Amino acid sequence: MTASALIAPASDRELVLTRLIAAPREKLYGAWTQPELLKQWFAPKPWRTPRAELDVRPGGASMIVMAGPDGTEFPSRGVYLEVVPNQRLVFTDAYTEAWQPSEKPFMTVVLSFVDEGGKTRYTARVLHWSVADREAHEKMGFYEGWGQCTDQLAELVGAPKPTA
Repeated sequence: MTASALIAPASDRELVLTRLIAAPREKLYGAWTQPELLKQWFAPKPWRTPRAELDVRPGGASMIVMAGPDGTEFPSRGVYLEVVPNQRLVFTDAYTEAWQPSEKPFMTVVLSFVDEGGKTRYTARVLHWSVADREAHEKMGFYEGWGQCTDQLAELVGAPKPTA
Protein backbone atom coordinates (compact mmCIF):
# COMPACT_ATOMS: atom_id res chain seq x y z
CA MET A 1 0.00 0.00 0.00
CA THR A 2 1.28 3.44 -0.84
CA ALA A 3 0.53 6.56 1.11
CA SER A 4 -1.12 8.01 -1.99
CA ALA A 5 -3.68 5.17 -1.86
CA LEU A 6 -5.29 6.97 1.06
CA ILE A 7 -7.61 9.93 1.20
CA ALA A 8 -8.32 11.87 4.34
CA PRO A 9 -10.98 10.41 6.62
CA ALA A 10 -13.86 12.73 7.47
CA SER A 11 -13.64 11.88 11.19
CA ASP A 12 -11.49 10.08 13.76
CA ARG A 13 -13.84 7.06 13.50
CA GLU A 14 -13.26 6.46 9.78
CA LEU A 15 -10.80 4.48 7.68
CA VAL A 16 -10.60 5.11 3.93
CA LEU A 17 -9.03 3.23 1.04
CA THR A 18 -9.22 4.40 -2.56
CA ARG A 19 -7.76 3.00 -5.76
CA LEU A 20 -8.00 3.72 -9.46
CA ILE A 21 -8.87 0.42 -11.16
CA ALA A 22 -8.64 -0.09 -14.93
CA ALA A 23 -12.05 -1.69 -15.27
CA PRO A 24 -15.61 -0.47 -15.75
CA ARG A 25 -17.50 0.21 -12.55
CA GLU A 26 -20.17 -2.34 -13.58
CA LYS A 27 -17.60 -5.13 -13.20
CA LEU A 28 -16.48 -3.93 -9.77
CA TYR A 29 -20.05 -3.50 -8.57
CA GLY A 30 -20.89 -6.97 -9.87
CA ALA A 31 -17.98 -8.49 -7.97
CA TRP A 32 -19.42 -6.97 -4.78
CA THR A 33 -23.02 -8.03 -5.45
CA GLN A 34 -22.79 -11.51 -7.01
CA PRO A 35 -22.03 -14.18 -4.38
CA GLU A 36 -20.02 -16.45 -6.70
CA LEU A 37 -17.77 -13.54 -7.68
CA LEU A 38 -17.44 -12.13 -4.15
CA LYS A 39 -16.26 -15.51 -2.85
CA GLN A 40 -13.32 -15.39 -5.27
CA TRP A 41 -11.68 -12.21 -3.93
CA PHE A 42 -13.20 -11.04 -0.65
CA ALA A 43 -10.71 -12.53 1.88
CA PRO A 44 -6.99 -11.74 1.85
CA LYS A 45 -5.07 -14.90 0.92
CA PRO A 46 -4.43 -17.41 2.45
CA TRP A 47 -7.88 -16.74 3.92
CA ARG A 48 -10.91 -17.63 1.78
CA THR A 49 -14.64 -16.96 1.58
CA PRO A 50 -16.51 -20.29 1.43
CA ARG A 51 -20.02 -18.79 1.68
CA ALA A 52 -21.76 -15.58 0.69
CA GLU A 53 -25.48 -14.85 0.78
CA LEU A 54 -26.36 -11.41 -0.58
CA ASP A 55 -29.84 -9.88 -0.81
CA VAL A 56 -28.66 -6.67 -2.49
CA ARG A 57 -31.45 -4.17 -1.88
CA PRO A 58 -32.10 -1.60 0.84
CA GLY A 59 -33.05 -3.63 3.92
CA GLY A 60 -31.70 -6.85 2.40
CA ALA A 61 -29.47 -9.05 4.53
CA SER A 62 -26.01 -10.37 3.81
CA MET A 63 -24.06 -13.20 5.39
CA ILE A 64 -20.43 -13.65 4.43
CA VAL A 65 -18.24 -16.35 5.95
CA MET A 66 -14.48 -15.95 5.91
CA ALA A 67 -12.29 -18.93 6.80
CA GLY A 68 -8.76 -18.79 8.14
CA PRO A 69 -5.93 -21.01 6.93
CA ASP A 70 -6.77 -23.52 9.69
CA GLY A 71 -10.39 -23.72 8.53
CA THR A 72 -11.86 -21.71 11.40
CA GLU A 73 -14.89 -19.82 10.07
CA PHE A 74 -15.85 -16.25 10.90
CA PRO A 75 -19.40 -15.37 9.82
CA SER A 76 -20.34 -11.73 9.33
CA ARG A 77 -23.95 -10.61 9.03
CA GLY A 78 -25.24 -7.26 7.90
CA VAL A 79 -27.92 -5.28 6.15
CA TYR A 80 -27.77 -3.10 3.05
CA LEU A 81 -28.81 0.50 3.73
CA GLU A 82 -28.40 1.98 0.24
CA VAL A 83 -27.99 0.38 -3.17
CA VAL A 84 -27.38 2.46 -6.30
CA PRO A 85 -26.43 -0.02 -9.04
CA ASN A 86 -22.91 0.46 -10.41
CA GLN A 87 -22.38 3.57 -8.27
CA ARG A 88 -22.76 3.04 -4.53
CA LEU A 89 -23.29 0.38 -1.86
CA VAL A 90 -23.82 1.12 1.83
CA PHE A 91 -24.08 -1.67 4.37
CA THR A 92 -23.71 -2.14 8.10
CA ASP A 93 -23.24 -4.84 10.68
CA ALA A 94 -25.46 -2.89 13.11
CA TYR A 95 -28.29 -5.17 12.02
CA THR A 96 -28.13 -8.88 11.27
CA GLU A 97 -31.30 -9.40 9.22
CA ALA A 98 -34.84 -8.04 9.08
CA TRP A 99 -33.68 -5.03 11.10
CA GLN A 100 -32.65 -7.16 14.09
CA PRO A 101 -29.94 -5.26 16.01
CA SER A 102 -26.60 -7.02 16.26
CA GLU A 103 -25.00 -7.68 19.62
CA LYS A 104 -22.02 -5.43 18.89
CA PRO A 105 -22.20 -3.07 15.92
CA PHE A 106 -18.74 -2.36 14.57
CA MET A 107 -18.94 -0.55 11.24
CA THR A 108 -20.84 0.86 8.31
CA VAL A 109 -19.20 0.62 4.88
CA VAL A 110 -19.78 3.13 2.07
CA LEU A 111 -18.44 1.92 -1.28
CA SER A 112 -18.38 4.20 -4.31
CA PHE A 113 -17.60 3.39 -7.93
CA VAL A 114 -16.93 6.53 -9.99
CA ASP A 115 -15.90 6.77 -13.66
CA GLU A 116 -12.52 8.47 -13.97
CA GLY A 117 -10.86 8.68 -17.37
CA GLY A 118 -12.07 5.30 -18.59
CA LYS A 119 -11.21 3.65 -15.27
CA THR A 120 -13.06 3.41 -11.97
CA ARG A 121 -12.24 5.32 -8.81
CA TYR A 122 -13.05 2.73 -6.14
CA THR A 123 -13.39 4.13 -2.63
CA ALA A 124 -14.18 2.24 0.56
CA ARG A 125 -15.09 4.44 3.53
CA VAL A 126 -15.44 2.43 6.73
CA LEU A 127 -17.19 4.29 9.55
CA HIS A 128 -16.86 2.86 13.06
CA TRP A 129 -19.07 3.28 16.09
CA SER A 130 -16.18 4.50 18.23
CA VAL A 131 -12.57 5.62 17.98
CA ALA A 132 -11.61 2.40 19.80
CA ASP A 133 -13.36 0.33 17.08
CA ARG A 134 -11.53 2.28 14.37
CA GLU A 135 -8.20 1.79 16.13
CA ALA A 136 -8.88 -1.94 16.57
CA HIS A 137 -9.77 -2.31 12.88
CA GLU A 138 -6.61 -0.47 11.85
CA LYS A 139 -4.47 -2.67 14.13
CA MET A 140 -6.16 -5.79 12.70
CA GLY A 141 -4.59 -4.79 9.38
CA PHE A 142 -7.31 -2.77 7.64
CA TYR A 143 -5.02 -1.16 5.05
CA GLU A 144 -3.06 -4.32 4.31
CA GLY A 145 -6.12 -6.62 4.24
CA TRP A 146 -8.48 -4.33 2.35
CA GLY A 147 -5.59 -3.36 0.06
CA GLN A 148 -4.83 -7.01 -0.76
CA CYS A 149 -8.53 -7.69 -1.33
CA THR A 150 -8.73 -4.69 -3.66
CA ASP A 151 -5.80 -6.08 -5.65
CA GLN A 152 -7.62 -9.45 -5.82
CA LEU A 153 -10.82 -7.67 -6.90
CA ALA A 154 -8.93 -5.91 -9.70
CA GLU A 155 -7.38 -9.20 -10.81
CA LEU A 156 -10.79 -10.88 -10.87
CA VAL A 157 -12.23 -8.25 -13.21
CA GLY A 158 -9.20 -8.47 -15.49
CA ALA A 159 -7.50 -5.25 -14.46
CA PRO A 160 -3.82 -4.73 -13.66
CA LYS A 161 -2.86 -3.94 -10.07
CA PRO A 162 -4.71 -0.74 -9.08
CA THR A 163 -3.03 2.60 -8.55
CA ALA A 164 -3.69 5.29 -6.02
